[in-house]
Amino acid sequence: MAKKGKKYLQGREKIDKDKRYPLNEAIGLLKEAFHAGFDETAEVAIRLGVDPRKADQMVRGTVLLPHGLGKEVRVLVFAKGEKEKEAKDAGADYVGADDIVEKIKGGWLEFDKAVATPDLMGVVGKIGKVLGPRGLMPNPKLGTVTFNVKEAVDELKKGKVEFRTDKGANLHVPVGKVSFDSQKIYENIVALVDTINRLKPPSSKGQYVKNIALSSTMGPGIKVDIATVKEN
Repeated sequence: MAKKGKKYLQGREKIDKDKRYPLNEAIGLLKEAFHAGFDETAEVAIRLGVDPRKADQMVRGTVLLPHGLGKEVRVLVFAKGEKEKEAKDAGADYVGADDIVEKIKGGWLEFDKAVATPDLMGVVGKIGKVLGPRGLMPNPKLGTVTFNVKEAVDELKKGKVEFRTDKGANLHVPVGKVSFDSQKIYENIVALVDTINRLKPPSSKGQYVKNIALSSTMGPGIKVDIATVKEN
């Protein structure tokens, strides 16, 4: 395990690892505990009371964070004809079909999100083994396989975030930059947790949201009091 730096350890000393902090207080600690030499991403880790081995307990969805992620999102759209023009007008960074597929086969992956019109999914399927493992495959459940190209591009540019439980029933979701105003981070986290609560599987028994922790890219985790994650 890599040795933790002096700044990390100093930041860690400010945090009681056994305490669950009110969300406002946790965000305050996040902003003062530790910073690397760049504007780190604020991240939330959530442990759910589900069994992800069961298909009906897999929690997956999207949330449009009210204040975005604080970074430029490069959007690729697979579309032809009128929808190609719609994508370009909406601000998509790259638009195409077979030409883009060939480019990706050659190793090009200079984009963050991909959208496809339903009629082109047969074409996109040729590179499913490339896009799938990287989380870049368009998916109708996530709103990225659609004829409403403008709305899909708009939402991704504004900070629409995908999430899904891992094998340990955890979610790891970015919620902005550490440099954001504290209230913006707060509202992004509340929007995320509200969305996750609405996706609770009917077959999930007992406590659904078990643990919430907040951290920066390079910083220590800060446990959050779940009851304080609400609109204020």
